[in-house]
Amino acid sequence: MKKCVALVVMVGLVLVSGAAAANQELNNDMSRCTSGNGPAVLVQIRGVKESKGKIRVQSYPAIPSAWLAKGRWLHRVESPANEGSMNICIPIPSEGKYGIAVRHDRNGNGKTDISQDGGGFSNNPSISILNLGRPSVHKVAFQAGPGVTRITVNLKYM
Repeated sequence: MKKCVALVVMVGLVLVSGAAAANQELNNDMSRCTSGNGPAVLVQIRGVKESKGKIRVQSYPAIPSAWLAKGRWLHRVESPANEGSMNICIPIPSEGKYGIAVRHDRNGNGKTDISQDGGGFSNNPSISILNLGRPSVHKVAFQAGPGVTRITVNLKYM
């Protein structure tokens, strides 16, 4: 009986600690993506149109019910936009399958302005008006290891 109670308590602690890691807004701390650290994803963002507004990077578990669902992201990093390329480090809870969404909020209003803002996803899937710019989780999912996983996201603008 004591072993059973101890197991229930341990499972509860794991679930609580996992839940605490969700919806965290973080600074772009590049030290998390240095050799020997992790798990984390180093996102190289290419094609930033201008040094205006903010870049927002969000990580999601690669499951259909969470992918791009409001409030289901794990970590969010916002940084001032730099024209051309920039790097963002996103910590992840553990190795596994994830999806990354990137948005360039050019006017910094915190809203998606389809005619102005840029966006992209892990694995750089094609996006169209037919899927409202929301590729399926199967197209964006990638395997992150225990260390630092490197990906490139190419931004697209209207």
